[in-house]
Amino acid sequence: MFLRTPPEHKMRLPSATEALPGRPEPIPTSSIHAVLGTPIKPPFPDHLQQIIVGMGCFWGAERLFWQLDGVHTTAVGYSAGLTPNPTYEEVCSGLTGHNEVVLVVFDPQVLTLDELLRVFWESHDPTQGMRQGNDLGTQYRSGIYVSDMAQRAQVEASRARFAEALQAAGRGPITTEIIPAAEFYYAEDYHQQYLHKNPGGYCGLAGTGVCMR
Repeated sequence: MFLRTPPEHKMRLPSATEALPGRPEPIPTSSIHAVLGTPIKPPFPDHLQQIIVGMGCFWGAERLFWQLDGVHTTAVGYSAGLTPNPTYEEVCSGLTGHNEVVLVVFDPQVLTLDELLRVFWESHDPTQGMRQGNDLGTQYRSGIYVSDMAQRAQVEASRARFAEALQAAGRGPITTEIIPAAEFYYAEDYHQQYLHKNPGGYCGLAGTGVCMR
């Protein structure tokens, strides 16, 4: 399939001097999950954990996680960049450094982090760098943004296991960034639970066919 090469700056993270200035106030968005009926903003119950993941276009990724037993709520947004309170259009410009991400809030007594990570690894291609399929640009990079060091250790262990499985299948190395979670900026209302509101909408989510060991 033909891929249109985006401008060079969209395939690399911007410097602080290149990044758009953003704004001091959050952009308007919804407060209740359209499918689960739960709040998408904190505070969340104390027994829950949260993690932020990027795996390409956030519409399909969010639907993937809200369908899992043990997930309390999900939300789409922007993180791991420089511009405060960015808009979707600004993120797509490649000049914010942000990734399209999903906030997943889950009950670890029902859905363990390892089980959640298996879904993450198996449901997209974590070897593609600044793209996911036909979606090219820094906002489509694979990423996991952790809440604490214990969570990071589990994530890195799961990455090592999946890297072995990918290698055995003849696939390339993992490019997923694993870093502490930065500010999560909620995306606009129309992006939240987009594929519930638009059942025929675009979903580019596709795994490698490799299973987690």
